[in-house]
Amino acid sequence: MSERTPMSERTPRELFARFQHNVLAGEGGFDEEMLAEDVEIEMPFAPAGHARRIEGRAAVAAMVRQGREALPIAFEEFRDVVIHETADPEVIVAEYALVASVPGSGRRASAAFAVVMRARDGRIVHWREYQDRAAIAEALAG
Repeated sequence: MSERTPMSERTPRELFARFQHNVLAGEGGFDEEMLAEDVEIEMPFAPAGHARRIEGRAAVAAMVRQGREALPIAFEEFRDVVIHETADPEVIVAEYALVASVPGSGRRASAAFAVVMRARDGRIVHWREYQDRAAIAEALAG
């Protein structure tokens, strides 16, 4: 994705690539510029006590900041990334494993994810994320 590409012309694939870049840069995945004002993030299998739906750019940005502060890991790489196009040009399905380490411990782990993303006018309007919660819990507990 070129930084010169106007935001309104960025494709779902380009937005996913930007998400990947942000994650690996330690920035939490989403930046406000890539999110629609009325964006909706869903995590249907979030554990008890965690939000399963976040609505609005400001709320998502706050969640990203809090999440990065609370999660004591360093994301290292995306593996096995497969992006599926759909019949709807606004929607992609991305599958991947995210590899991370716990600083100072020498521990590394990976977890699988699947995301259904809808983008319109170059911004993410809906993101539904499925996570391997067991692998994440095991990595953090290890």
